[in-house]
Amino acid sequence: MSDYRSEIERRRTFAIISHPDAGKTTLTEKFLLYGGAIQLAGAVKGKKNARHAVSDWMEIEKQRGISVTSSVMQFNYEGFCINILDTPGHQDFSEDTYRTLMAADSAVMVIDAAKGVEPQTRKLFKVCLLRDIPIFTFVNKMDREARNPFDLMEQIEQELGIRTYPVNWPIGCGKEFKGVYDRHKREIISFLGDGAANGVRQVEKVELSLEDARLGEMIGEIHRQTLVDDIELLDGASYDFDMEQVRHGRLSPVFFGSALTNFGVEPFLEDFLRMTPPPLARESSIGVIDPFEDRFSAFVFKIQANMNKAHRDRVAFMRICSGRFQKGMEVLHMQGGKKIKLSQPQQLMAQDREIIDEAYAGDIIGVFDPGVFSIGDTICMPDKKFEFQGIPTFAPEHFARVRQTDTLKRKQFVKGTMQIAQEGAIQIFHEPNTGMEEVIVGVVGTLQFDVFEYRLKNEYNVEIRQEGLSYQYLRWIENEEFDPKQLDITSDTKLVQDFRDRYLLLFTDEWNIRWAQEKNPWLKLAEFGRS
Repeated sequence: MSDYRSEIERRRTFAIISHPDAGKTTLTEKFLLYGGAIQLAGAVKGKKNARHAVSDWMEIEKQRGISVTSSVMQFNYEGFCINILDTPGHQDFSEDTYRTLMAADSAVMVIDAAKGVEPQTRKLFKVCLLRDIPIFTFVNKMDREARNPFDLMEQIEQELGIRTYPVNWPIGCGKEFKGVYDRHKREIISFLGDGAANGVRQVEKVELSLEDARLGEMIGEIHRQTLVDDIELLDGASYDFDMEQVRHGRLSPVFFGSALTNFGVEPFLEDFLRMTPPPLARESSIGVIDPFEDRFSAFVFKIQANMNKAHRDRVAFMRICSGRFQKGMEVLHMQGGKKIKLSQPQQLMAQDREIIDEAYAGDIIGVFDPGVFSIGDTICMPDKKFEFQGIPTFAPEHFARVRQTDTLKRKQFVKGTMQIAQEGAIQIFHEPNTGMEEVIVGVVGTLQFDVFEYRLKNEYNVEIRQEGLSYQYLRWIENEEFDPKQLDITSDTKLVQDFRDRYLLLFTDEWNIRWAQEKNPWLKLAEFGRS
């Protein structure tokens, strides 16, 4: 195999998703620890804590102890080059999370062993199903009191509609957590819980069969008998392991462990890397783009301004879909219709950067953006023009009217609002034939209102007033020929335009949506927009 193909083969690009406090960021850091990317894991805690998680780089994240933006991290482990896309898990996450999943080839779903499947997990899981990508489950916090593992499997299957295959099986939980049984290797991995939180690998592998007389001495006779019964039931009644079902997100391999104490993290990482695919092919306007073809191509899935306050910079994150990127190469920006050189290509560890000379399909790179890129843009070689499928724009669920308090700062207000909207953290709208003195801001989660206000004040020196609005639904108008004067809508419905001047309707309830469709049979409404 050529060096070029082998470099792509060893790439693994995945997102980590979870509900708040399930341990996603802790698991991410332990991956980085094993890969040698960091030397010390920083637990995500309150603002008094001196250390913060590597993936939580924005100041507001450090203050609140949560992930607000999606981070990108790359490291090497056991011959693999790993790109982790760490998504926000908090309840008020943003559309940034959805788009990040569009750049991943697989997903790791972290579930709290005591709480099981939670609302945020369901939302993120639906996006994974749209992508038809493998989903791996890590049941975390087994060192605490946990639900019955059979009940957890049943809940995952019923609520998420995906079959499960336990790769390992827990022996006890909480203070009685003795370790896990590896079903493939048919060996016990015992758990030593002392001092593991500081990065010490407290895992001892003991190769014992279920029939070995020493097993009862090691884990206790009650745990031995429970384990024997559980494994007999699993072997007889659980789904068979089918790699093809895994690849299409219909069967989820399940692992049990404890990210905080490192138990089960390294075996999970090794099995996951063995099962998860190298970079996947992508649909485009000219058909499927093979990651192994020699022409470079990529798409923009995230834009982040002011990562470095000293430089007021703006970085476009690109997922490389095919070929090899080389520093200084000339590429075509399809949406802009211009040839460009991607300046200062970087790979990132959260906010830390490293200028690179080359990158391959599967990698995520950040490039300086002078304001030309938008979410979903395609970058390709000039001799083979095409566009990747657009990234869905999800409808906001919360709306507010926003205006600056100081009218003399209108220029800063417009610039900041537009840049944050172009990043995709918020969506902005205005009434037809009006300017930007006053805008309607739409968000997926209400925390984004706080983030928006915080960033305008700290990055653009603009203070704002926000007034909550009662709208709950948004629909894109897809008619090519559209005359607003023909529209028959209720007084509770508002016609607006986005920053690309596309028309949309805001509704207070579903009744008003039905009214609009009945009174305007010619009207084409869509729940999703396209970037």
